[in-house]
Amino acid sequence: MSSNLLRFNLPSITEREWAYVRQSLESRHLSGDGGFTHQVHAWLKDNTRSAHALFVHSCTAALEMSALLCNLKPGDEVIMPSFTFVSTANAVVLRGAQPVFVDIRPDTLNIDENKIEAAITPKTKAIFVVHYAGVACEMDSILALAERHKLKVVEDAAQGLMAKYKGRALGAMGDFGCLSFHETKNLVSGEGGALLVRHEELALRAEILREKGTNRSQFFRGQVDKYTWVDVGSSYLPSDLLAALLMAQLERAQEITQQRLKVWEIYHREFISLERHGVRRPFVPSNCEHNAHMYYLITNSLEERTHLIQFLKDLKIQAPFHYVPLHTSPAGRRFSRAHGQLTQTEQLSDRLVRLPLHAELRAEDQARITQAVHDFYQKTFPS
Repeated sequence: MSSNLLRFNLPSITEREWAYVRQSLESRHLSGDGGFTHQVHAWLKDNTRSAHALFVHSCTAALEMSALLCNLKPGDEVIMPSFTFVSTANAVVLRGAQPVFVDIRPDTLNIDENKIEAAITPKTKAIFVVHYAGVACEMDSILALAERHKLKVVEDAAQGLMAKYKGRALGAMGDFGCLSFHETKNLVSGEGGALLVRHEELALRAEILREKGTNRSQFFRGQVDKYTWVDVGSSYLPSDLLAALLMAQLERAQEITQQRLKVWEIYHREFISLERHGVRRPFVPSNCEHNAHMYYLITNSLEERTHLIQFLKDLKIQAPFHYVPLHTSPAGRRFSRAHGQLTQTEQLSDRLVRLPLHAELRAEDQARITQAVHDFYQKTFPS
């Protein structure tokens, strides 16, 4: 047995990241909205084609700001998948509104666009979609539905930077898009996120919310002679030190994405034979360009997944599962409701296992992982 642990995730750090962090430290501007933050904003706008982009301290912050910008109030409802991270729902609950969960598609594990309309009530104010594993939801249908019912669309694109739907960047199609730069994502700042705003008229309010409800940014641009408290808000600004780290990552975005895609493609090719055992590989629709955020397998049962994870753990290979459906959680039962049966959500969440995938994964280590998975299934399904 190999003695080295194969980590599920490992950020890609080069001399460029070190150089930019040193440059930030030398500038002595360590608070928010310094030179590196402005560069991050410009890069995000250019590469997503959003009208406005704001670097914030997390995707959670971006989701909370989106809920504020949607003017959610107690009694309102927001439709979303239950198969997501808790921040998607918390942003809604913090405004006193209620998440309404609908089921996911069995192929992409994204929200089932065909189940949304039946969940709409007079209380519905928005649809929060989640682009799982960097593979887009069926956005044309969702955007058309939202327009018919005059609903806001918030894209939780935490896993989606550098991925596209019909040539459009994830996070840039709805009214608001929320990105993550957490250590576990493709491009990182340790902790961090971004809010993309499609409509220019909402960009100013987003800027005010981010600055604790003040018009401080307008003051520094010379648009007002003093800044003051003008709206609700909070401190959503990250340090420019984190922006320096992120800017180095963004400049390497194509390189990192290509390295991840290479790893993803090797897994996908190596695991074709598992399908005869009933194991499913990820599905990417032809109109989607994914970013290799994640490679997962869907096993035949919870028991099988549990044994596979333990088998890999014994070989020092980290292979976690993903979300426990929110509607089954204590807070989910208290703050939300489900519309219809969430059969796919409950079944697939029990069977999904994620494999190590990062730009630093060596060929020999990936070979060790794929061989371990094959060994498990040869023991489970002996020929």
